[in-house]
Amino acid sequence: MDNPPVKMMDSTLTEMGNHLSDAMKILESGNLETEPVTERRKLSWKDIPGPLQGDGQDVVSVLQLVQNLMHEDDDKQSNRRMQYVGEQGHMALLGHSLAAYISVLDRERFRKLTTRILSDTTLWLCRLFKYENGSAYYHEDDRDGLLKVCRLVINTHYEDYATEGFTVLSSKQPVIYQSAACRPGLGQHLCSQLGLPLSSLCIVPCNTMFGSLHQMDVALLDKLIKDDRESGKIPLLLIANAGTPGAGHTDKLSRLKELCDQDKMWLHVEGVNLATLALGQAATSVAAATKCDSMTLTPGPWLGLPAVPAVTLYRHDDPALSLSAGLTSSQPVEKLRALPLWLSLQYLGHDGIVERIKQATQLSQQLLEHLKTLASIKTSDVLDSEVSLVEALHMVEDELNSPVVVFRFSQDNSASSSGGSVEGNVAEEREILDALNRWLGEQLAQQVPMSGVDVVELEDEGTCVRFNPLMTAAALGTQENDVALLVEKLGEMIPVLSCTLRFRQDFKDEVLQQASLSYIEDLSWPGLGGVRYEPRNTDLDEDKRKKRVERVNGDLLKKLKELDTDLNFSVGPEFCEEKNSIFIGMATEDLDVAELVGTVVSLGRHIEESGKLFENMTEVVMRGIQEAELQLQKANEEKLIEEGVLRQIPLVGSMLNWFSPVQASVKGRTFNLAEGSLDSTEPVYSVKAQMTKESSLDSPSNDWIPGKKLFQRHGASSDSISDTSSVGQLDESFRDTAPIQAADEDVAEVPQENPSHAEEETISTDQRVPEGQDTESSDALR
Repeated sequence: MDNPPVKMMDSTLTEMGNHLSDAMKILESGNLETEPVTERRKLSWKDIPGPLQGDGQDVVSVLQLVQNLMHEDDDKQSNRRMQYVGEQGHMALLGHSLAAYISVLDRERFRKLTTRILSDTTLWLCRLFKYENGSAYYHEDDRDGLLKVCRLVINTHYEDYATEGFTVLSSKQPVIYQSAACRPGLGQHLCSQLGLPLSSLCIVPCNTMFGSLHQMDVALLDKLIKDDRESGKIPLLLIANAGTPGAGHTDKLSRLKELCDQDKMWLHVEGVNLATLALGQAATSVAAATKCDSMTLTPGPWLGLPAVPAVTLYRHDDPALSLSAGLTSSQPVEKLRALPLWLSLQYLGHDGIVERIKQATQLSQQLLEHLKTLASIKTSDVLDSEVSLVEALHMVEDELNSPVVVFRFSQDNSASSSGGSVEGNVAEEREILDALNRWLGEQLAQQVPMSGVDVVELEDEGTCVRFNPLMTAAALGTQENDVALLVEKLGEMIPVLSCTLRFRQDFKDEVLQQASLSYIEDLSWPGLGGVRYEPRNTDLDEDKRKKRVERVNGDLLKKLKELDTDLNFSVGPEFCEEKNSIFIGMATEDLDVAELVGTVVSLGRHIEESGKLFENMTEVVMRGIQEAELQLQKANEEKLIEEGVLRQIPLVGSMLNWFSPVQASVKGRTFNLAEGSLDSTEPVYSVKAQMTKESSLDSPSNDWIPGKKLFQRHGASSDSISDTSSVGQLDESFRDTAPIQAADEDVAEVPQENPSHAEEETISTDQRVPEGQDTESSDALR
């Protein structure tokens, strides 16, 4: 058999593919400009928008600019998660370039090509997701397909809607039903775009007694539909979930489809679990989605394809109504939206698409099996029955086809209360656990970024950690070793969470026993709790008291951060109502809570006393300055009386001093900080040597041993000294030194009884101060 002739590829297409490959290499290389070029760019103001250059730039320069803008903040965001763009991603990007090239073809060739692209992509998707006899609408906004479907249903029920508009809807108001578990804002967006009042949107609650708490209550929906029909309204459409945005729950699609057929309503399904329809054996609850009237698929994140459109598959027999609703278009340009997806699907093939979806479900199953072995991780529903997440939270029969795993750290009340950690009502316990689970999710996302885990807030379960590989694995390149690392990190964090939960109440009790500490109650803080040091009551007004509290706690926080310990000290949550507080983070098993609180008290007292000494010294200095000014003024007056007025005149005074010198009795002065008084300097020098010797002998010492971890109950050596004891020794040394200095100052104030010694001091004083020197010199005072 002869081989078919090989056709030559269009040179333009070949060149386009080469240019795209070169462009992706430049953008993904991560090679930034050299340092001199970077400095030159900073100095040349190129980062500031300016006029367009007249001579233009080449392709490489433009791509280099884009690459620098993309990676200029890489040093600030080292832990960010970047999407992995593989060969299939390059095909999707090539589709956008081809769309621009195809649009310049002649009209007939352009029409044939777009029709082929649209029909092929629709056929492949319908067969892949087992949606027979369906049509497809491709859209950038994943809500746009549902919006067009609503227009189609309105045109079907209201024949004169195309000509009469909203006046037709006033007689019989349409109603759109939506599950309470749907994504927030979806119904409001539909009403806004369709021009309907919010009264046309009916939120159907989820089950409250039987079944999953995230599934739509079918019995209540039936009652709501009957009530609306009796009131003259027309039920139009029901939005159901095959995988809720929060935890991936699937509604009872079979019963909902029967109810919609009975009331002649349109059933639309969306959700991440629709991806499992491509597997050989999909779950029964999800497989029922193939019988619905329309469904919205998001193959981009499922397959790791960047910039590909979402797809809404639907069944309708009237092409004219589909055209009026916007689901089909006579403009060939709009058909090119499917081109990136058309190229990517061909590159992956049927087996490649199924393999990617299957790999995501296997990663979920791998994590689920490991979670079952962890006692403190809850994977059960609120009924506390020991069932898996897929059975209790997702309500699907086959665990292998569940792409979403939601788990939560929790402990039994009996275990926690026995250790004296959690007391109070159920609401407080849940808020504390929510804070710990929020911290757990953030830490896992930071330490294992390739896992793609995030934090989700569920109405009934509270704060949980979600692993949704079908939405993240293809983009991040998540592998089995990433899941194993996630489980390993989770196992390391569970003891920290348990210890923190156990020591919270112990920390609170210890703080409440200290009169100088105030306990800060903040249930949303993931840690031991908050504390504030309260200085002792003084006669200060409110403003000064607040400033003192702020200063003391600010200095105390700095001191605590300098300690060698595993604890984390911070100012607390950003929007905390309590200011000037110190919040302590997660605890470990060997934490000594009593030593921790005692250290906070000792450091706070030391900072407070040091501050009071500084404040008292400031007041004493101010009084001393005022007294010094009075004494200097008095000395000047005495000098004027003693020397006379003529001696104060520059030329005359010099001549008089030459013929008749005057022996001025100038005395030095010293300022006593302890008593705030001005004294003569004569007795100071007599005991100066003795004071220097005693001060050197009585200097305080610090016996702190570096490398010792604080606040540990076990493992500390016998000769190690805690921070509390070191602070206490520092206080004792400070107190022991103060009386000696005061005694020395008292000695300095005692007049010398030896007249010869006093006379010698007077002579030495006269020698130090020359004749005619002003006594008001500030240097003499100092």
